[in-house]
Amino acid sequence: MRGKDEDTGDFLAPSRSQQRREALDVLALASRLSELEPGRLAKLPVPESLLPHIAETRRITSHIAHKRQLAFLAKQMRREDDAVLDAIRDALDAGGEAARQETALLHRAERWRERLLEEGDAALAELLAEHPQADRQKLRQLARNAADERSRNRPPKAFRELFREVRDLLAAGMDTSADADTGTARRDDQDT
Repeated sequence: MRGKDEDTGDFLAPSRSQQRREALDVLALASRLSELEPGRLAKLPVPESLLPHIAETRRITSHIAHKRQLAFLAKQMRREDDAVLDAIRDALDAGGEAARQETALLHRAERWRERLLEEGDAALAELLAEHPQADRQKLRQLARNAADERSRNRPPKAFRELFREVRDLLAAGMDTSADADTGTARRDDQDT
């Protein structure tokens, strides 16, 4: 009984059917990657070792040769960790969790920027209460400069800098809260 645990009777490895489904899934992912334009591909977390294979697959136009190269690319991709492939899938998925979080972060940063410009010190105080690690003086100066630019119809340099500063601040806050959530989950796991 090859591949079975003698005590429990459970199979130790996935079935051949499951292995085939996983291989076909990686082949479909390889096909999607080879069809992407280079700019979009550069934004994905694709390992450097796979990039030449993707470029070669894109270059080959003969049907059978392209199919063969695509199978080779999928073989190279199966050598990567499952976490790497999951990260690529998530980045490709427009409705993926990472894309949703990034969009939500950008929207929050835009709202804070507008509040800082409209409400001034009241909004700044609220932002600093949520994120005490923020640089009060820098945020206040950027908000003043952005409001001045807006009133004089000047190019929005400080407006953009304020957005970047707020976005980085919110992203750092999200990382800290995610670490805190993970730590809490780990402590809960250890208690049980």
